Formats: sequence, C-alpha cells, structure tokens
Amino acid sequence: MDMKRRALEKHYQWQGKIEVISRAPVTNKEELSLCYTPGVAEPCLVIADDSEKVYELTRRSNLVAVVTDGTAVLGLGDIGPEAAMPVMEGKCALFKAFADVDAFPICIDSKDPKTIIDTIVHISKSFGGINLEDISAPRCFEIESELKKRCDIPVFHDDQHGTAIIAAAALINAVKAVGKKLGELNIVINGAGAAGISIARLLLQMNFGNIIICDSRGIIYEGADRLTSVKQEMAKVTNRDKKQGKLADAMKNADVFIGVSKPGIVTSEMVSTMARDAIVFPMANPTPEIMPDLAKQGGAAVVGTGRSDFPNQINNVLAFPGIFKGALAVRASDITEGMKIAAAKALASIIKDSDLNTEKILPDPFDPRVGVTIARAVAKEAVDTGFARIKEIPEGLR
Repeated sequence: MDMKRRALEKHYQWQGKIEVISRAPVTNKEELSLCYTPGVAEPCLVIADDSEKVYELTRRSNLVAVVTDGTAVLGLGDIGPEAAMPVMEGKCALFKAFADVDAFPICIDSKDPKTIIDTIVHISKSFGGINLEDISAPRCFEIESELKKRCDIPVFHDDQHGTAIIAAAALINAVKAVGKKLGELNIVINGAGAAGISIARLLLQMNFGNIIICDSRGIIYEGADRLTSVKQEMAKVTNRDKKQGKLADAMKNADVFIGVSKPGIVTSEMVSTMARDAIVFPMANPTPEIMPDLAKQGGAAVVGTGRSDFPNQINNVLAFPGIFKGALAVRASDITEGMKIAAAKALASIIKDSDLNTEKILPDPFDPRVGVTIARAVAKEAVDTGFARIKEIPEGLR
C-alpha cells in the first residue's frame, strides 16, 4: 500500500513522466532562422528529393511510437486509452533510460482493428519504429500482422515478443544451471493469450522441446472444439502426445512451467509432480501463479518471476530498449524471428558460466551491458539477413 500511495503522489508531482526537449537552440533571430523559417526549407527540399534523408535530417532515426488502445493494460485489463497513458509514458521513459531511444505515447480511442491499423499506418512516417503495447488478444495478432505488411519500419508487440525473448533467455541459462539439455525439455505454458502464444512460437523455433499450452479450460489439443483459430494453429505444432486434461495433468513430469495467466493457480503439490530439478517461471504480475517459496517447497530448482523483489526477474525491460536500439541503428525494415532469437541468445550470454547459478540466470536491468549487447546482436542479424538499410553496424555497437 505504501508503494501505491508513493507512486500516486509522484505522478501528481511529475504531471507526466516525459517531456519534449529541444535539440536546437532558439535564443536569437539567427537561431530561429536556422531552426525554422526560412532555413528549415532546405532540409525539407532535400527530403522531398530523397525521402531516406529524413533519417539524417530529423529525429525519425531515433523515435519510436508506443501505441495502445488500452484494452489489456498491465494486470488491469480494459481500462481505456486515457487510463493507459501512465503506462505508455512509463514505457517511453524506459526507452530513454535504458537505450537512449526517444519514444512518444499514442493512445488510440478505438477497439476496431481496422481503425487502429489505419491510424498507425497514417502516422508511421513520423517514426523509426512502432512498439505496440497492451492490446488484447486475439486482436493484437491481426493488428501486428497487418502493420508488418503495410509499414516499412519495425513493428513489435512487446507483450508478445518482448516477453517471449526474456523467457527464452531465462530458459537457456536455467537449463544450463540444472544440467538439462535443450531439445529434450517438456514445457508447460499456462496462458494462451498474446504472451503465451508468442512464447510457445519462439521456443518451438529455438527447438527447446515439446510444449503443452493450457488455457483457462485446460490443455489445448488438436481437435478440441473450443479453440480459436490461433489456438487451433498452435495445437497442430504442440502437445505431441495429444494429452488432455487440466493444468495439473499437464504439469506431471514436466521440466518447465511458464505462467502468463493469473495469480495463485499453481500449488506446491502440482510442482512436486514435475520432473527432477524443475524450472518454474510464474510470471503473472503483480502476483504470480505461485510464490517462489511455495514453488521451491514443491521441489523447483529454479524459480523466476516478473517481480523485482525476488531473484531471477523476467521483465521485458531487459529486451525492448536494446532491440529497438539495434533495429534503429541500422534502419531495419522489420524485427524478424531471427532478430528475436539473436536478442534472446545475446541476453543469456551476458551471464557467464562462472557467475551462473539457480538464483542468477539473467542480468540486472541496470547492468550497462544489457542494452548494447542486445542492440549489437539485433543490428548484426539485420545486416546479415538483408533487413538493414544501413549495411554496416555503427561503430558504437561493434
């Protein structure tokens, strides 16, 4: 309660967490003429002749739009665009603090995917990248997919891919810490929304092992008549043994549990049925699916949550600033699956074997290596795969 009270007091004090700071001095007539009329006509004409020059003559090269419709805000749900604004401002502040990327919040007053897509497309020429935030599933899949087709800049839904990248990085090191092997894991993901589906997709691409996804009604399996089109798609590539039942049934003999669902739905007894040296990532915020002490009572060897007051915080702030920094640095046209995998591996690599243990599988968000290491890996992947307009990694990221 004290944290809630203090946070509210601070927000009244701040009256917004971001502001616009001019990079151009305007203190006399000459500076006014250079910054604005008549001097500003010259860069306008250059850009009119070559639109790519906008990246050199304006801030577009380092500017991200943080866009929401307010339908899936943190653990608060559909609270609307105005109420989502503090979160979007916070996200912008994190972009600046952790990667020196400028970001601007845009809260759209519509739940219609077509309106949201059209709005973002129409403003996209002002930005170097689009960070979608807190848009509910399954609409978020359609919105991101269509924007990727229509925009020539990176579009990234952080609730999906940022979460997946962090979970993958954490799992790489957790598996190493307990001496298990990638490719042989039995993984249970509870939550079939944006984050859960994206985690499953990324872990499949990285060949972690067999995955079972559970939604609120239990295990997802091919042929179940309750599934949405997205869940049907995932049922075809997960759950090799066609298991049916509830979450508790899925967790029996599983090596890994990943929760992106709701508080308190996992018990110590359920963890005790998992395989030896189980890895448990209950990431519901602010209250996880199971508290770390209870997971360890059940026999979990590694536990990671989304919270900063427990070891092994699995938090998106570790990923999205560096990902956009790398994509912007080489003027990437997209953030690809390869770039996501590169980001996950880069993040995991920051923890050296000599420092790795069950209580230390990820670096601290304030570790200065995080942003630049991820940015370098993303930029290199973009250059190597032809998604970069700048064909050489900038000196600061080499």
